[in-house]
Amino acid sequence: MPHLSPIPLEQVEAQDIRERFEHYRRTRGFTPNSIMTMVRRPAIVRAFMALNQAVLYEGTVPHETKMLVSLASSLASGCLYCQSHMANLSSIYQASDEKIAALANFEDSPLFTPAERAAIRLGFKAGRQPNEASQADFDALEAHYDEGEIVEIVASIALFGYLNRWNDTMATTLEPLAIEVAHRTIGPVGWQPGKHAGGE
Repeated sequence: MPHLSPIPLEQVEAQDIRERFEHYRRTRGFTPNSIMTMVRRPAIVRAFMALNQAVLYEGTVPHETKMLVSLASSLASGCLYCQSHMANLSSIYQASDEKIAALANFEDSPLFTPAERAAIRLGFKAGRQPNEASQADFDALEAHYDEGEIVEIVASIALFGYLNRWNDTMATTLEPLAIEVAHRTIGPVGWQPGKHAGGE
């Protein structure tokens, strides 16, 4: 069970927040329970949603790459909630189920480009504790990305540092669609909802 329950949409008073929550529902298939819990402090949820928009949906790094990097970081940190969400968003942004399932074997899989490998490698290393990112990882990134794009990639990892801590700490309940997509894509390589299933 979650430590705090999400606030139902009809109880969200601020119109701008309601509109953004509806946007998530239309584009993802649901409004994440994480932000519906966070909304108890509107200033925090607004700041988070603005950062999320700037990090994941703006810039020049391909959306698919940023989603896969975020998934890699969440796999490294162990956050099952964020793993399911990023499997869903990777799928929405055109990563095949096969590619999502192969993420843990990205170094050897022919499904990933050298540029994707460099970014995903950093995602896995920076998502671990202690952080394993090195100069060699940045040298590999510089072969494919400019400095602004490197900022986008690191920002994606850092955003999920926040979300991984939030959702693992809150035991945020997973939404049915997120569970369905995660079972389809990363379930074959061992994903389970754990405490996020809502029944524990």
